[in-house]
Amino acid sequence: MRVFRGLPNAESRAPCALTIGNFDGVHRGHQALLAHVRAAADARGLPVCVMTFEPHPREFFNPAGAPPRIAMLRDKLEALRTNGVDRVVVEHFNHTFASQSPDAFVERIIVKGLHARWIMIGDDFRYGTKRAGDFASLKAAGQQYGFEVEQMATVADPSGARISSSGVRAALVAGDLDAARAALGRDYLISGHVVHGMKLGRDLGFPTLNLPIAHKRPALAGIFVVRVHGVTDEPLPGVASLGLRPTVDDSGRVLLEVHLLDWHGDAYGKLVRVEFLKKLRDEEKFVDLETLTAAIARDVANARAWFAAVGAGTPGSRSTGFATSATDRIR
Repeated sequence: MRVFRGLPNAESRAPCALTIGNFDGVHRGHQALLAHVRAAADARGLPVCVMTFEPHPREFFNPAGAPPRIAMLRDKLEALRTNGVDRVVVEHFNHTFASQSPDAFVERIIVKGLHARWIMIGDDFRYGTKRAGDFASLKAAGQQYGFEVEQMATVADPSGARISSSGVRAALVAGDLDAARAALGRDYLISGHVVHGMKLGRDLGFPTLNLPIAHKRPALAGIFVVRVHGVTDEPLPGVASLGLRPTVDDSGRVLLEVHLLDWHGDAYGKLVRVEFLKKLRDEEKFVDLETLTAAIARDVANARAWFAAVGAGTPGSRSTGFATSATDRIR
């Protein structure tokens, strides 16, 4: 899969089957849409192209009131790759982009920028300034410029509820990993490179892998049972803290810290993937390090008990469908 920061240059542009959206979480609704795009692309001999945005448009228009992020950009790109996407265009969402008229968006982005021959959009898709463009106007533009347009209806779960990013986000905020898993079709995960930290966990007897979180408002927070891929050839069980670490840090920086239950070694610089299996508790601010250490010991014991109870300690007993390493080119 090729990833472009902004529209491809002239040499990299080629006719494609296109879909456009935020794809936060790449949940089962997104996956169904991407499967339709893949099938249509194959039938027409075209590559699949996804245009997505950074930052999320709602973050641009209302930074303070924007919803928490489900996925880091790296994880979104990997999810798109595993769902058959050939190209991703990560468009910088700014005032210039947002102020385009629907007609300008079609001509500049869809026709000249991406050479789209076939497009599929979701039933809530809007484009152009003030969200003035919709399916009907895009269909009319397709007749003018020579591209096909199809719309995909909402994907619902067995109860009839719409599968959406907002639903996944709400499940994560509530710590309901089972509901998030059902909508995502896999365990929720975060990936990142292991960096050096304060070494406090090591001093307390619970060394951790530290992964910085780019977004100040991740959808998930608390203490969790996890499984970690990328440290060794097999996934490793662990317990993780995702949040602000209120007992030891008042900087407001969000960090993911993972204590591996049965492995010790040097993982600095490795790209790892952390799967969240069960929430143990919310973050707390403890009165001192002794109380914090006792809480961590209980978390470790509870994580070990969970793995023993569900028989999930066997490496590879759960699968996400995600690759362990990244080999894609970013341009």
